[in-house]
Amino acid sequence: MPNPTPSAGRIQRYSTGERSTHWIVAGCFVLAALSGLALLHPSMFFFSSLFGGGPWTRILHPFVGLVMLVAFALFALRHMADNAIGDNDRKWLGQWRDIAANRMDRLPEAGKYNAGQKVLFWLLVLLMLLLVATGFLFWRPWFAQYFPISIVRFATLLHAASAIGLILLIIGHIYMAIWTRHSIRAMIRGWVTPRWARHHHPAWYREVTKDPN
Repeated sequence: MPNPTPSAGRIQRYSTGERSTHWIVAGCFVLAALSGLALLHPSMFFFSSLFGGGPWTRILHPFVGLVMLVAFALFALRHMADNAIGDNDRKWLGQWRDIAANRMDRLPEAGKYNAGQKVLFWLLVLLMLLLVATGFLFWRPWFAQYFPISIVRFATLLHAASAIGLILLIIGHIYMAIWTRHSIRAMIRGWVTPRWARHHHPAWYREVTKDPN
């Protein structure tokens, strides 16, 4: 785990291992999304050229998904405790009008992650589990033959819906990371400034700096 003790005007937010795992997940997500879209509809089949054609796209897609699952599981397990939803988070979500109006000073103080980030985290966990469970049900030639065709068809539909949901959530995640200045820097370099931490995550800032103010 990262040692967030401030030094030289910096507070460590993510360790090298956490950042590496995050970017492995991100890379696998791009590959899985493009290969999955190629298989989803003929209008997007041109994406298969990135993987060597249709057969290779179908072969590689589930294996890329498995690598993404393992990397995501390692990342999620390290951050599960920080994403537990408490009373302050429920109050934070209840003040959606202040969130929409960017009146962040009126919201309950956020810890390492605010309530919106925590909801995103758990939605990602749910969708990842759905993708894995449904993917195994129609993965040919390994598992699909063990299930009735009705189950395979339903799993295919649910897998596609889960994938679309995941893509939309990741687009939102990227947007918010860009909108919140220096958030991407934290995942690239691993550190944030005390000013950033105090503004966006004041409860976490006081925890790591022992500053009562």
